Amino acid sequence: MAILSIIFFFAAIVLAFVRKNNIGVLAMAIGVIAVRIFGLSDNDLISGISISLFTTLVGITLLFSIVTNTGALDLLARKIVALAGRRIWLLPILIPLAGFVLVAIGPGGVPVLAIIPPLAVSIARQTGYNPLMMALIGISGMLSGRFSPLTPEGAIIINAVNESGFEHFANPAIMFITFLTSVIVCVVIFIMFKGYKVKAPAQGVEMQATEKFNGKQIASLCGILLMLVLIIFVGVNIGLAALGVSAILLLFRGADDGVCVKAMPWNTIIMVLCVGALLNIVDLMGGISLMTDALASVMNSVSATPLMGLSAGLLSLVSSALSVVYPTMMPMCADLAAQVGGVNPVALMSAVAAGGALAGTSPMSTGGALIMGALGSELKDEFTKEYQNKVFVQLLIVSAVNVAVLLICGLVFYNPLANLLCPV
Repeated sequence: MAILSIIFFFAAIVLAFVRKNNIGVLAMAIGVIAVRIFGLSDNDLISGISISLFTTLVGITLLFSIVTNTGALDLLARKIVALAGRRIWLLPILIPLAGFVLVAIGPGGVPVLAIIPPLAVSIARQTGYNPLMMALIGISGMLSGRFSPLTPEGAIIINAVNESGFEHFANPAIMFITFLTSVIVCVVIFIMFKGYKVKAPAQGVEMQATEKFNGKQIASLCGILLMLVLIIFVGVNIGLAALGVSAILLLFRGADDGVCVKAMPWNTIIMVLCVGALLNIVDLMGGISLMTDALASVMNSVSATPLMGLSAGLLSLVSSALSVVYPTMMPMCADLAAQVGGVNPVALMSAVAAGGALAGTSPMSTGGALIMGALGSELKDEFTKEYQNKVFVQLLIVSAVNVAVLLICGLVFYNPLANLLCPV
């Protein structure tokens, strides 16, 4: 049954890609059949639709639909591009750097996920870079910043270290190891999408840097800041914070609510939520456990680090890295290192940290979903059903490539660096 559930999941993806249908709609149709074969109920399928993710997607895409409607995001992107001038090779460096800084100063990964993809896509449109590539590089650059001691993810690591009795302060070592991983991932993505072939525009955009933000644009950008304040200092759910700020902007005629709601990428929202419902059935039938148990059975001192990262990545496909993967797997690292022998606990923690984040580029995870939402909001008519399905598959491929890069990095330098930075 576990194997059959995995077959059902990949069948939905293949069918949608071949027939050019919305993957989410097909996933629900296959899910209806699957629950009857597996002896489950329709409620098991419906319960797989994440209300939290729905709230996040609707709130974030509505807020950035408003920001886009005012022209603020487009102008901000043009100003950033103008600063680079004809040196557009700087942009694939500046975007991940901005992501790292914004995450590390305190918000953590989730709030900044709402900002980087739309900004990266908008900048890509100004320069000729692939929008998906820029969004992926932006998110990849956020990786190591998530484990700053100031972030929620950093707090989880500190708590896990304390609970395990491990006496070292692991965060700086984890940040450095995952930073090297993120640099390698960004370079791989840049090469995959042939970013090196993009040339500077014949005419620069320096003239656009002098254009001023109008009142509505300033208000919409302040709305993003207000959302971050609500999330970080008040503890409001990211989706609810975005919806609340959107309501304020619309109430004061910051944009036309009918136009903004219509501009939201509803096809993408349906796709992500419904595929997540089918993936929940795979999880219930033991499909994910089947894969992780197979990995655990072959762990040794050499394979433990890369396999721990892979297990974190697989778990991240069906759950939140922040609320499930890190709290569950981080405390295991010290004991597992002691059982296996010859492996540094910080190396295992770094692998869990990177695996939970890098798999987040999957279209079923928050990062991948928000990338698709940003593409849908920014590209509008260009983001056709066929293009959407292509992006869905590309995100799956990039997620797999990210995890493959993590496996190689885990084998090559995680344990040596952990022993150097945090000896036990």
